[in-house]
Order: sequence, then structure tokens, then C-alpha cells
Amino acid sequence: MTRENLFNWALALALLAVPLWANAMDEPFVITLATKVAILALAGVGLNIALGIGGLVSLGHAAFFGIGGYAMGILAAHAQNYEPLMQVPFLIEGTNQMPVIWLVATVASALVALVIGALSLRTSGVYFIMITLAFGQMLYYFAISWSAYGGEDGLSIWVRNEFPGLNTLDPIQFFMIAYVILCLVLVFSARLGRSPFGLALAAARQTEERVMTVGLTPFHLRLVAFVISGAITGLAGALYADLNRFVSPTMLSWHTSGEIMVFVIIGGVGRLFGPVVGAAVYILLEHLLGGISEYWQIFLGLLLLLMVLFARGGLIGALTGREVAHD
Repeated sequence: MTRENLFNWALALALLAVPLWANAMDEPFVITLATKVAILALAGVGLNIALGIGGLVSLGHAAFFGIGGYAMGILAAHAQNYEPLMQVPFLIEGTNQMPVIWLVATVASALVALVIGALSLRTSGVYFIMITLAFGQMLYYFAISWSAYGGEDGLSIWVRNEFPGLNTLDPIQFFMIAYVILCLVLVFSARLGRSPFGLALAAARQTEERVMTVGLTPFHLRLVAFVISGAITGLAGALYADLNRFVSPTMLSWHTSGEIMVFVIIGGVGRLFGPVVGAAVYILLEHLLGGISEYWQIFLGLLLLLMVLFARGGLIGALTGREVAHD
């Protein structure tokens, strides 16, 4: 077992141990912080599939994060208000069941990612970055103008949605839901990276011509990766909105896209647990320094600058002594 694998196991256990300790000490706020780390890390894992494996620098992933959030908000709001979501051509009602909401959020985000990816991936480099940003901002301004669901003020949900057999209002139980999903997606991401598809995607990032010579199409590989990435980020958005019981256009803004990318860069692009480290550092800095100064992100920017200049493998690379993200 490599040093990075040992570090990953230690990090996974630490993320579980902290909220369990907080639950024993009756510190629900700490549990909520750990839950936020797990959910934001999940969004980062989604982006890391596109960025770390496929080399796709997307500044529009907040679109999928927000779509997942609005899928939760809309379904839950209609269920709580006892209003049908749609009556033509047949009756469709809202729901407060998390598994159904997650399915809708994941599928909706994947479909939007399919459309955005099919158009954006016809470009590359800075043009790809800008077109994903443009799509994200289009959806952001659409949400602002969507008065039926709160517009600029957002949409509040009275009670957290339900999961069969669990009390989701209990902070530790909701954390366990987010933690288990994060672990499952991390396992999926690890297997994806080692699969023939993942290896072909990584090869397409490095040398397109060689991939084409064996009969594979880089565009199709990247599109599938982009859709998977968007679906996972949308699932994170649904969980995040459920955590806060609130969804707003802010979830769709380019600032959110930037934050998700910061998680990945700080932890290490292409590192399996890079987004987990990045999200944990971000939440810790926000919690510890946010009360001291409203300009706490200066320190985040300084850390990001140090990572880019001196630790290209992110914090995980610096701590484990490995410079190469992919073996």
C-alpha cells in the first residue's frame, strides 16, 4: 500500500471520526460542518473526473450543482404545499423522498451536461472554459428570473426531506447519508480511473492522435466523462440544498464553480481524495477565519497561490511526496 493510499484511508476515517465525536459531545454544529465537507467534496469528485482524468477545465459546473439543488427544491416544495408539479398530459406530483429526489437531480444534471458538453466539447482550451462559463451564467440568470420558485430570493423548504428508516433531522444520521454517498462515489471514481474507459480518457488528454489510431473518438470519451461529472455534481447539489433546506441562484453562479475547482486544486488535481482535502481546508478556513475577518478568503488565495507555485500535486502530493497524479 502506497503512502497516498494510507493517507486516503486516514482521511476517510478522520472525516467519520470527527462527527461521531461531536455527536457524543453534543456538538451538532460540528456535525453540520463535517456534512458540508462531505457534500462539497462530492461536488469536487464530480469535477475531478472531468478535470483530473479528462483534462477538461470547466467553469460551468455550478450549473449542475444548481440544477440538483433546484430539483430538490421544486419537488419538495410541491410535496409540502400539496400542489401537483404537472397535470398535463398526466399528473406528476412532488415528493419528499430523498432517493427519488436524488434520481431526478442526477438524471436532470446528466441531461443538461449532455447538451452543454455536446456543444462545448467542439471547442478546446480557453474557448471551452469560456463556453462552459457562459452556459452556467445563462442558467444563473434564468434562475434569478424564475419568479415561480423564488427568483433572486431563492426557495426555502420547511422540513428536510425523508429517507426510509432514518431520521434525517438528526444531524449525525444526515451526515451518514452524505458520507456513505461520498464513499460510494469515491470507489466509483477510483474504478473509473483504472477502467479501460478511464485509461482511454487519460490517453486522449495526453495524445489525441494515438487514441484515434486505435479506433476511439476523443470527443465521445470526453462527452461521457462530462456527463458523469455533471451527474455527480448534481447529486451533490441536491444534498447541499437539503442540508440548508434552501436553494438559490447562488448555487448556479460562477463563484460556486470557482470554489469547486479550488477544492480540487488545493487537494490535488487527479488525486482521488484531492476534493475531500480541498473541501475540508476550505470549510476549516471559513469557520476559523470567517469570524475574524470578512476578508478571510485572502488566506485561501495565498494557500492556492502556494499550491500552484510549489505543490503542483496539491496538499496530498506535498504530504505524500508524490508529484505524479496518475501512476
